[in-house]
Amino acid sequence: MSNPATITKIAETAGVSTATVDRVLNNRPGVNPATVRKVREAMATLGGGPPIRGRPRSTSSYRFAFVLPSARLGFFDLVDRVVAQTAGEFRHQHITEVTHRLPVADANAFAAELAKLSDLDGVALLAPDVPPVKLAINELVRAGVHVVTLFSDVPGSMRETAIGADNRAAGRTAGLLLGRSLPRDAPARCALVSPATRFAAEIDRRIGFQQVLEERFPNATPLRLFELPESEDEAYDYARTSLSPDATGGRLAGLYNVGPCNFGVARALAEHGYGQDLIFVAHDLLEVHRSMLLSGTISYLLHQDVQYAVTAASRVLRALCDGVRGALAISNPRFEILTVENLA
Repeated sequence: MSNPATITKIAETAGVSTATVDRVLNNRPGVNPATVRKVREAMATLGGGPPIRGRPRSTSSYRFAFVLPSARLGFFDLVDRVVAQTAGEFRHQHITEVTHRLPVADANAFAAELAKLSDLDGVALLAPDVPPVKLAINELVRAGVHVVTLFSDVPGSMRETAIGADNRAAGRTAGLLLGRSLPRDAPARCALVSPATRFAAEIDRRIGFQQVLEERFPNATPLRLFELPESEDEAYDYARTSLSPDATGGRLAGLYNVGPCNFGVARALAEHGYGQDLIFVAHDLLEVHRSMLLSGTISYLLHQDVQYAVTAASRVLRALCDGVRGALAISNPRFEILTVENLA
């Protein structure tokens, strides 16, 4: 018997989207009769029995993509390197891996490139939480591609699970570390620094941090700076202006940056006379952050096991493709609190 046609192939032959084919196959409303006829004719032309989701498979090999934003030279590049370093383990599991770095500045362009990956078996995705990306994820899932989000979720989409540490809890942990270091008998200023982000992970960190200060440290007055540029030089210029004592209404006792460009922020702080007396909390064990921990510039670093999360994503996608019962039953990594004293 010949191989059955895939939903993607039927959509290409009929000149419609995979979502339209899915609606026709499941007799859902909202498709005009002419389009239904085109889809049925395409199925008849292709033949080979009932259509299947995804691409036809004659072996137990799989094709997965790790999709990352093209921006930033820090954490996203770290994830890219870890995926590349894990290639040997993927091959041992009969997994062919490809990494795509998509343009994140334009959400529509990111979504359009993501939607092109419908010939794959699975996608592990680190993406902004915006409507075009949600729609692209839903299109992939309807085409039979298994999708999991990695490190930053896209809630409300049809993705099958989110893999990564709890970012709301990370923000709360940062608030606890910083809040306990503030003076108890007087008002204390601190800064919450963030890019103008569309990543759910960074938004959750901001929320968690502010929750803890409101709940447990009423003497803390957080200054919210949510326009941090995403290059070190631009971040330095921004922080030099925004974190000057005149701009902050006095000296800061602490600072939490939920995202990138800590080196640029630290340069500006040093120019304003801040030293190790400022409690500085940041994320991700990058080489530059290792040096900043050793020098005392960063007080606490919150880091999750990137290697574990990447391999967990591949295991979940493989189990979903194999129809394994309980495929989504995994343990997500926790954030580890790193200081100069426990830095390996």
